[in-house]
Amino acid sequence: MKYFYSAVFTPTEDGAELYAQIPDLPGCITTGDDLNDAIEQITDAAASWLVFAEDEGLEIPAATAQNELAHDPHSVFSIIQVDTIAYRAMTDTRAVRKNVSLPAWMADLADKRGVNCSQVLQDGLRAQFNAG
Repeated sequence: MKYFYSAVFTPTEDGAELYAQIPDLPGCITTGDDLNDAIEQITDAAASWLVFAEDEGLEIPAATAQNELAHDPHSVFSIIQVDTIAYRAMTDTRAVRKNVSLPAWMADLADKRGVNCSQVLQDGLRAQFNAG
């Protein structure tokens, strides 16, 4: 799934880092050395938050309009895009055995032609999920 949320970036008191949060995702908070790093960190934190919520069947909040979000006057907003399917593909690389059924003729032909059925299935599922 793809999600879009507003992230709020506020300089820390000493100005050495940026405090980053997504107000719509409770507890989704991190810091970054600069704006680029903070965007990268909060995007990763949001992806982790959303994957957990999807896996646990938790309600995923709708995004709030930026003009409705409370913020410090020194804060900056950015829209963050999170793709949980891409995040899963990048972070969960465990191999899981799945039994599939094929017609005998298809299995025989695949064996004769040296076709890796597991790879074909993975490629097909990636295309189905648009996970590149």
